[in-house]
Amino acid sequence: MKKLINTAFIYAIAAMFCGVFYRELTKFMAFEGRTTLAFTHLHLLVLGTVIFLVLALFSIQTDLLEQKRFKTFFTVYNIGLPMMVGMFFVRGILQVMGTTLSSGMNAAISGIAGVTHIILASAIVLLFLCLRKSSVKSA
Repeated sequence: MKKLINTAFIYAIAAMFCGVFYRELTKFMAFEGRTTLAFTHLHLLVLGTVIFLVLALFSIQTDLLEQKRFKTFFTVYNIGLPMMVGMFFVRGILQVMGTTLSSGMNAAISGIAGVTHIILASAIVLLFLCLRKSSVKSA
């Protein structure tokens, strides 16, 4: 359980950093408008912090942490989420800077972002398989 809480804490710190970075970069560049950079804070807060805090609560009542698939979920999820947020950063910073991307570069960013979403989706499937298999701890 401590590992899940520590992971949630790391994602919370990263979320706060992303929120401040987004606000300060757009203010510094006098950028007004929508940018993908705005989503980094929310994704890290919800998909990082909240998910792992909820899983910590589940681990108190179930044998979730003892399952082999859970370790796989944990690894895959913690690869996919930072990669996804990293692609938000790349696209968002380019948007704030006003950089015009070639169609190939735009496709590459979109392709990598798509792969990260697939990684995250597969991790979520693993999590649900673990949750379905988990049993309640006896008192």
